[in-house]
Amino acid sequence: MKATNKQRQIFFGIIGCLFLSGLTVNSAAAQVRTQTYTYKQVGDLEIKANVYRADDEKVRPVVVWIHGGALIMGGRDGLSKRVKKMFLDAGYAIVSIDYRLAPETKLPAIIEDIEDAFKWIREKGPELFAIDSSKIAVLGGSAGGYLTLATGYRVKPRPTVLVVFWGYGDLIGDWYSKPSPHRRHQKPKMAEEKVRKQVSGPAIANSKDRNGNGGAFYQFCRQRGIWPKEVSGWDPHKEAKKFYPFMPVKNVSKEYPPTLLIHGTKDTDVPYEQSVMMAEQFRKFHIDHEFITIAGGEHGLGGGDPEKINEAYKKVFQFVHQRMSVK
Repeated sequence: MKATNKQRQIFFGIIGCLFLSGLTVNSAAAQVRTQTYTYKQVGDLEIKANVYRADDEKVRPVVVWIHGGALIMGGRDGLSKRVKKMFLDAGYAIVSIDYRLAPETKLPAIIEDIEDAFKWIREKGPELFAIDSSKIAVLGGSAGGYLTLATGYRVKPRPTVLVVFWGYGDLIGDWYSKPSPHRRHQKPKMAEEKVRKQVSGPAIANSKDRNGNGGAFYQFCRQRGIWPKEVSGWDPHKEAKKFYPFMPVKNVSKEYPPTLLIHGTKDTDVPYEQSVMMAEQFRKFHIDHEFITIAGGEHGLGGGDPEKINEAYKKVFQFVHQRMSVK
């Protein structure tokens, strides 16, 4: 059956919109190549990154994904499926990084790993996996959102653009340094001696390599309000200033990268107010930023309007691609 003129107009209109938005249209999905590299070694511990990209040698723009897990759990395989598909379809390469985890490793060394990962991406990425490392977008959720915010002032040169999903810029507020009242943190309690055995092994850079249950340790921290001390070794009530170099909310300046914040108003793991605080700092310093609020959204946006969530993810791509495309 032949297409009508109106059908042809609609089809070519859609194609035109895709090109204008920076996307490319392929007759068949490109094959994705996944490679794992060791970007840093500390003693016997290899700290790794996964690289996802089209299986060709074309130089690609790059997105770095930083996983969440309260700095205690998770690993490089925890790449958001929506982020992965969105940016691979648009021709980007994605680097998803591991970093040493708490409490076996403390906060300063964790941030050092993040800094070293970006040095490696900039210096080795063009040769190893054909990227343009002159511009780097950084995305992460929850604790990965915290680390994404930290790259905005700890990584030099600074990244080009940041996207923070339900993240935080404060490490010592009551939400983390006092016992949590939320049901999600009241799962079956484990005796302290037993729970500390879960994280008593050697340093790890991926929770799959931990013999114990990091999730049980996180629950313990939230029940007691001791997360800041356990991940840093410092008392947030008596040594607050030691945390300041590691707190994005204390380190925004006029040089901070453009940033998109996304957060649900009903988040009981990372309070919505954490993104409100960062947005206030961005306004104070006139930083290019946007703040997308998902009404009723829990941690991860569950319970929010699916249509609004879809719109938020579309905005993620637009926000990143516009700033990565500036000459």
